Amino acid sequence: MSRYDPQKHHRSSIRLRGWDYRSAGAYFVTVVVHHRVCLFGEIINDRTRLNEFGQIVEQEWIHTGELRTNVILDEYVIMPNHFHGILIIHDDAVGPGRPVGATRRVAPTVTAEHPKGPPSGSLGAIVGQFKSICTKRINRVRQTPGAAVWQRNYYERILRNNRELNAVRRYIHHNPINWNADAENPNRQR
Repeated sequence: MSRYDPQKHHRSSIRLRGWDYRSAGAYFVTVVVHHRVCLFGEIINDRTRLNEFGQIVEQEWIHTGELRTNVILDEYVIMPNHFHGILIIHDDAVGPGRPVGATRRVAPTVTAEHPKGPPSGSLGAIVGQFKSICTKRINRVRQTPGAAVWQRNYYERILRNNRELNAVRRYIHHNPINWNADAENPNRQR
């Protein structure tokens, strides 16, 4: 095993510099299965047929919204080897009717009181908890404790207005229909 070399193993952040990921707004999230293995089911007649692992992912995504009063789950789809979802974080004082798009805030500084890692209630913390509980439950069923289920990290995009939100909703809705050409499909038709 090679040693960690910060010059060689540096990963640049995909996060928007200066954005507070606890701020109100809509976020498009994509999480991919480790090694892109088709773990969650299959696409049949342009629809996702979830297996037991895919059902766990769906249950935990729904539970994510139930646990957090400041989170609304919008359109989502579980594909054979990845997950897309729209998550809306709102300020409790503003409520769920807040228009899409968030104001910029300054990102918190890392200090002894605020250690490295996603702040509680942030998009990173929410997605991290979702991935973690899915992994534990799937590995319990597979009897593979400690095995990776997801790739490291996740992709996210801030949806700044209703036009972007509606475009992503359409993309998510049509994802199973477009599976044969999807870059994540290991058997895609080129």
